[in-house]
Amino acid sequence: MDTKAFKRSLQKSDNYHRKGFGHETEVMGTMNTEYQSSLIQQIRENNYQWQKGNVTIKLAEAFGFCWGVERAVAMAYETRQHFPQEKIWITNEIIHNPSVNQRLLEMNVGFIEVINGNKNFAVVEAGDVVILPAFGASVTEMQLLNDKGCTIVDTTCPWVSKVWNSVEKHKKKAHTSIIHGKYRHEETVATSSFAGTYLVVLNLKEAQYVCDYMLNGGNKEEFLDKFKNAHSQGFEPDKDLVRLGVANQTTMLKSETEQIGKLFETTLLKKYGPTELNEHFMSFNTICDATQERQDAMLNLVEEDVDLMVVIGGFNSSNTTHLQEISVEKSIPSYHIDSDQRILSGNKIQHKPLEKEIETKENWLPEGKIVVGVTSGASTPDKVVEEVIERIFEEKNARILV
Repeated sequence: MDTKAFKRSLQKSDNYHRKGFGHETEVMGTMNTEYQSSLIQQIRENNYQWQKGNVTIKLAEAFGFCWGVERAVAMAYETRQHFPQEKIWITNEIIHNPSVNQRLLEMNVGFIEVINGNKNFAVVEAGDVVILPAFGASVTEMQLLNDKGCTIVDTTCPWVSKVWNSVEKHKKKAHTSIIHGKYRHEETVATSSFAGTYLVVLNLKEAQYVCDYMLNGGNKEEFLDKFKNAHSQGFEPDKDLVRLGVANQTTMLKSETEQIGKLFETTLLKKYGPTELNEHFMSFNTICDATQERQDAMLNLVEEDVDLMVVIGGFNSSNTTHLQEISVEKSIPSYHIDSDQRILSGNKIQHKPLEKEIETKENWLPEGKIVVGVTSGASTPDKVVEEVIERIFEEKNARILV
C-alpha cells in the first residue's frame, strides 16, 4: 500500500478534519477552568518553589501539558460541541491521563474497546465521528474508518507526523527503519504502519545486540525470537540490516535515542567505511521539543537538594516513565502516581515503581522538614499537580498536630 498517497487522499476528503471547528475561544475557556491552577501559576512566579509548614516543594521548570496534548484535548472538546447529537468515538485514550479521559467519557465520547489485543471497530457505524488521538492511528485503522464512511477528526501531534514523514523517507530509499520505542505503544504502532521494513528496539541494550549481529553475525532464529512482534512481516536480519534509517517514539529519552542513532551510525561506518556510509545510513532529528524540555528540566531538578521526588502522570504514559527513570538513576526516592488519590492517610502512598506493578509504600514522607521535587508528564493537567501538592501539604503537616 502506498501509505503516503492514501494519507494525501484522506486529507482531501470532506470527512477528514485536523484544524478544529472554530470553537477555540469557548473551548479554551472551559479547559482553563477544568485543567489550569492558580496555585501552580503562583509557584511558577515564585521561582518554582513553594513552602508550607514542614514541606518545601520544588517544581521542575518544564512540566505538564505540552502544546500537542493541549491541542488534541481541545479538538476533542470542539468535536463534541460541533457534533452535539452524533455518536463520537476515540480509537484509543486521547492522551495517557485518567482524569482527562474520564472527562471525555462524561461528555458521552466512547472509547474503542480492546478485545484480546484487538480493537473492536464493529461498534462504529457509517456517519459516526471518530477522533484519532494525539499518538495517531495506524494506516489500517484510518483506512477502515474511511471505508466505513466515518467523519474523522485527526488530533495527531505534529511531532508524531514528523516521525511518520521520516520513515516514509526511509522506505522510499529502501532503508530499514530502526524505531526506538515500545512496540506495543500506540504511537509506535502507528509509526511502524507508515514504514516499509522496520525493527523496533526498546533501549540501548537491544540496539547493541542488533549491532553485534550486524558486525559478527549470529543465530537468526534467536534474533527473530528476541524481537518477536517488534519487526515487519518477513523481516530477515541478514539482508534487512544493511541500509538503515533511525526514528523514534517521540516520548523516549532523548539521550538514549541519540546514543542509539550514533551506535548504528558507528556500526555501519565500521562495516562499510566512510565513503559508503551515506548509502547505508539515514538519520533525522525527530525528538519532540516538549519531551526534551521536560527531560532537561528533570535533569536540572535532580541536581537540586531534594529528599524525594514525586512524578505525576498516567501509569501507561511513556514520557512520564522516562522522567521517573531520571530520578531513579540519581538514586533519589521517587514515586510515580497518577493522581492525589494515591496519597493515603497514615503516611502511605500507592505508586508504580519502574517496570513493576502498583505497590503501597509506608512512611514515605520523612520526619522533620523536607524538600519534595515535583514534575509531571506531558499529559498531566496543572490541576492534577495542584491536587497532589495540596495532598502532600495536608498529609505531612497534619502529622505535626498529632
